[in-house]
Amino acid sequence: MSCAGKAFSQNTFIGTPKSASKLDALFLQTEDTLTKQFEKQHLAWPPKSVYIRSFKYDRQLEVWVRDNDKVPYKLFKTYKICMQSGTMGPKRMEGDYQVPEGFYHINDFNSNSSYHLSLGLNYPNASDRILSDSLRPGSAIYIHGNCVSVGCIAISDIPIEEVFVVASAAKSQGQEFIPVHVFPARYNVKKSNEYLIESIKENSYLQAFNENIKKVFDYFELKKELPIIMVNKRGEYLIN
Repeated sequence: MSCAGKAFSQNTFIGTPKSASKLDALFLQTEDTLTKQFEKQHLAWPPKSVYIRSFKYDRQLEVWVRDNDKVPYKLFKTYKICMQSGTMGPKRMEGDYQVPEGFYHINDFNSNSSYHLSLGLNYPNASDRILSDSLRPGSAIYIHGNCVSVGCIAISDIPIEEVFVVASAAKSQGQEFIPVHVFPARYNVKKSNEYLIESIKENSYLQAFNENIKKVFDYFELKKELPIIMVNKRGEYLIN
């Protein structure tokens, strides 16, 4: 199920008519705002590397940045997810309205989206292709604006402008894969973790799935770096 509208894939945000003049003005204005925000937080613009992570229950999307691969990530900003569908648990078939959970990267910069702007995720990933419906796993999962969701991560228009430009800036600096990790809840927030535990207490599959993906959350919390993530023949994530 698609929630991104007409797609237009590109390497950076430059040069796609929305109209082109309005788009260029939008990005110049957003980049100017971002430059000031980065300077205020003592962060270098443009970022060399970006990491995005999202928490479904908490309805938050974080953007982390760093100057090079030898320093830890620093949190730039946390955005509110204004609309989402589904419940705790990964996406497993087309039409289930679930926001995926797991480890993805941006594979589409869509500046001509019906939802203002959108960033596509590579769902289904290697794990999803093993564990999801083999014929109808679903597709076209995006982070986008316009505050509407049927399985995507929807933030408001100004936030998506900022996230889009930050990600585009990192891509223009040479970051080929911008990781996006989606977790059911913040494991280190008592209320959030208690809700998650209660919601999956009768589901041994979701318990095992969450134990698996939590390892990546814990790794990043400790080191502010990302592990190497692989997938075994059972569709389970393995980290190094």
